Formats: sequence, C-alpha cells, structure tokens
Amino acid sequence: MTKNEFNLQLHNHSVSLQSFALNFTKDIEDANDLVQDTMLKAVTYYSKFKDGTNLKGWLFTIMKNTFINNYRRLVKTNALITKSEDISSANLHYSATKNTIDSKFVIGDINKALATLQPEYHVPFVKYFEGYKYHEIADMLEIPIGTVKTRIHVARQILKKYLKTYSKEILGTEIL
Repeated sequence: MTKNEFNLQLHNHSVSLQSFALNFTKDIEDANDLVQDTMLKAVTYYSKFKDGTNLKGWLFTIMKNTFINNYRRLVKTNALITKSEDISSANLHYSATKNTIDSKFVIGDINKALATLQPEYHVPFVKYFEGYKYHEIADMLEIPIGTVKTRIHVARQILKKYLKTYSKEILGTEIL
C-alpha cells in the first residue's frame, strides 16, 4: 500500500474514528483532539502498519491506547497538584520554611547531575520522568524497549552516585 492509498483509507475512517472517540471523551472538542492525535500517530507510524491487516482495528487500537495514556498522565498530574482549598496552614508554614535558598541548591545540583548524563541516557530518563511509558519512549527514539529500560536504569545509577549527599539517610526521603 502506498502512502497516498494509506492516507485515503485513513481519511475514509475519520467518521468512525470520530464516533469512537466520542465514546471515550463524551466531549466533541476532546474527541476531535483524540482523532487528530490518532491520525498523527497513524501517519507517523505508517511504516509499522502491515499491508493486509485490519486498518480500522489498528486505528482503533491506537486511539484506545492514546486515550488511556493521556488519561493516566492527567490523573498523575492531578494527583500531584494540591487545590488551594486543600492547603492547611500547617502545610503553608512547612512550604514557606522549605522554600529557602537550600531548595535552589538542591535543584541546581539535580540540574548539574542531569547535565553529566550522555544524551543516550539523558533523553530516555527525562522522557520517563515526564510520564511517558517505556514503549512510548522506545517508539519515539526508535530503539528496543529493553534498551530504553537499561538506559533509564543506568541514568538512575549515575544520578544516585552524583546526588548521594541527598540520600535517604540524610534527608529522610529518597530522590530517585
């Protein structure tokens, strides 16, 4: 199948994709975004589509996985954000006392440690830290998933050595 034939078939499935996306999102604008993300991934990974397989099923699988990954990322982000009504005066006091010059040094040390990583370790580690799954990173970088896992592990080991002054014994929490 040529790229033009693929794009034509992709366009022909856009109505069913829109309907399927609406089942997930229950909102027309979010459904449009999901369809657009799905089509973008389909075009990007056109070379991975095997001719003779069910294109509609492949597209629906991409859409389902995209929706699930976006939902997980949103839940993870919302879990980290504290609403202003939920902040107690004790938390405000703790936050105010922790926002000292020490915090700037810690962040500076973390940034210096990240800068010491070679790009083949830095990029997968940062992507993983941003919330991407191993298989997403592998697809983005076009490397095997095992290589992604190994590079993230090596990056953690390097960062742990570099940031050993902030270990569990000293601060009571572990950074990495």
